[in-house]
Amino acid sequence: MPPRSSKRKSAPPNSSTVTSSDGRSVSSKAKTKGMEKIDRLFNSYANSSLGVIDPDGIEALCSDLGVDYTDVRILMLAWKLKAGKQGYFTQDEWRTGMKALGVDSLSKLKKALCELEIEVGKPTNYEDFYTYAFRYCLTEEKQKSLDIDSICELLNLVLGAQFRPQVDVLVEYLKVQSDYKVINLDQWINFSVFAKRLVFQILEIMIQP
Repeated sequence: MPPRSSKRKSAPPNSSTVTSSDGRSVSSKAKTKGMEKIDRLFNSYANSSLGVIDPDGIEALCSDLGVDYTDVRILMLAWKLKAGKQGYFTQDEWRTGMKALGVDSLSKLKKALCELEIEVGKPTNYEDFYTYAFRYCLTEEKQKSLDIDSICELLNLVLGAQFRPQVDVLVEYLKVQSDYKVINLDQWINFSVFAKRLVFQILEIMIQP
């Protein structure tokens, strides 16, 4: 007796291994197309001779996004891109950051900026962002500290929205004191601790009978 033919239907091919007429997987082509869109967005703001988005390019990007050049969300974007030099985005940094944000167009980037504020607001991310903000402003090789004026601007930018009264007190003190000409990373981190501690002290006073 001849063997019975199987009536089971073969399973459909896995979507990750579906190939197009040119032999490339569909998922691979989609990834390539997505990267091409990311690169086109990069090139629309990049300095062609330098191969990076420079300060002029970032300013143009801010204009198209409808945000100010000094908006804290641009610093958050630099943090997400892991930008190593203030005022410059390399193509590799751009690719990494846009992929992490799921962004390949200007409209998506506008939406991502709002979501980025929420992401940075998480305690573990905020500590990393706060430390990054200081290091991002170190523009000279082997520089380990920032002058008082720069620190005051950075405090307003990074902590101002969340701890306005505390930041105002701290900035006023820094501007009149004469003991410190520069601030290092450890001192910068202590400013955040100070602001949070002051909030807790105020809350304790408010809830006292």
